[in-house]
Amino acid sequence: MGSKKVIVLGGDGFCGWPTALHLSATGYDVVIVDNLSRRKIDLDLGTNSLTPIKSMEIRTRRWEELTGEKISFYNFNVAENYHRLLSLFIQFKPDAVVHFAEQRAAPYSMRDSFCKRYTVDNNLRATHNVLCAIVESCIDVHFVHLGTMGVYGYETTGLTIPEGYLPVKVERDDGTVAHLEIIYPPGPGSIYHMTKTQDALFFYFYNKNDGLRITDLHQGIVWGTMTPETSRHDDLVNRFDYDGDYGTVLNRFLMQAAVSHPLTVHGTGGQTRAFIHIKDTVNCIRLAIENPPQHGDRVKIFNQATEVHTVRDLAKKVSRITGAQVKYFKNPRAEALENNLCVKREKFLALGLNPTTLDDGLMQEVYEIANRYKERCIMDKIICTSTWSKNIEVDREGQEAPVAH
Repeated sequence: MGSKKVIVLGGDGFCGWPTALHLSATGYDVVIVDNLSRRKIDLDLGTNSLTPIKSMEIRTRRWEELTGEKISFYNFNVAENYHRLLSLFIQFKPDAVVHFAEQRAAPYSMRDSFCKRYTVDNNLRATHNVLCAIVESCIDVHFVHLGTMGVYGYETTGLTIPEGYLPVKVERDDGTVAHLEIIYPPGPGSIYHMTKTQDALFFYFYNKNDGLRITDLHQGIVWGTMTPETSRHDDLVNRFDYDGDYGTVLNRFLMQAAVSHPLTVHGTGGQTRAFIHIKDTVNCIRLAIENPPQHGDRVKIFNQATEVHTVRDLAKKVSRITGAQVKYFKNPRAEALENNLCVKREKFLALGLNPTTLDDGLMQEVYEIANRYKERCIMDKIICTSTWSKNIEVDREGQEAPVAH
C-alpha cells in the first residue's frame, strides 16, 4: 500500500504552505490547489510579505530537488471551479482534504462592502463546493477544516470554552430535565468569523445527512513564520505578514520593533486571545489527519491553541526583549475593552502534541527574521485602517501615554 494522499486547498498561504511541506516530509503524497488570491490581495493593498516568497513553481521544484518528493500544484479557484475540483477528487482519490482556501483576515473582511462580500462569497462557496465534491465523488474522504477560535466570540462568560460541544440541561414540558450536548453558541466578531460559524452549520448538515467524516480545527492566532521544512532553503521561506489587515499581532509587534516603530496596541490591550506557533499548527494538522473520526461519528472539533495572553502582556514581552516603545491606539474593532478567555485544549495534548510556547526563545528567532528583511517593510502599511463601524475613526498616531488599565 502506498503513502496516504492529501489535497491541501490554499496550499500557497501562511499556514497552507508549511503544512504541505510537513505532510510531504512525513510521507504523504501531497497535491496543492491554490488560485494565488493571497498574493493578488497584497498587490491590491499595495503591500507585501516581509519575507521574499518565491513562485509556487520555484517552491515545489526546490522541494523536489532537496527531498525527492514531488508536490503537484493546480492553480484554480475552489469557490468557482467546482468541476475541476470534482475531477481532481475523482482522479487523485485523496484520503484526506485539508481546507485552508478561505479569506482568513478579520480586518480585511471589514474594510468595505467589497471585502465583506468577497469574504462571504469566497469562503462559503469554497467550503460548500468541497463538501458537494466529496459527496458527488463517492470517495471516502476525511475533510479537515482550519477554523478559528473566533467562532466562540471574545466576551467574558465565566465558562471554560469546551472543544466544540457544550453540555446543557433543558427542562422539558413535563418538568423533567433533558441532558443535551449542543454546538457551543457562536459569537462572531467580524464577517470573517461569521463565515467560519456558517461553515460549522455546513459540517453539521453534511455529517448528519451524508455521513461525511469531518474534523473542524478551531485555531488560535498563529505566530512565528518558519518550520523545519521551510527553513531548509531560501526558496521555501514562508510568508511573513505585517500589514494592518493580515499581520497577526505577535508577528506584527516583532516586525514593528525591528523597524523602530512603536508597538501598536489597540484600546487597553486587554483583549485576551489564544495563540499557537506555526510549527504546532502543522503538527496539529498531521495529528488530525492521523486520527480521523470513525464512520457514524459526529463532527470532530479540536481547539487548536496552546496558550492564551492579553495583547497588552504580549507588547510588554516584546518591549522587554527589544526595547521597543509601546503606544496605545484607538481600537478599530467593535469589541469589549477587556475579556477573559479560558479554553479547553486537551485533545491534541492527548494525541502527543508537545506545545511550543512564547518562552522557548522563538520570539527572538522571529525578531531576527524581521531584522533580516526589514528593508522590505512598507512603513505606511503598518497601521490598521480597517474599522468595524463608520463611527470608529482611524488612529494613525497613537496616544502619548498608555491608557489606564
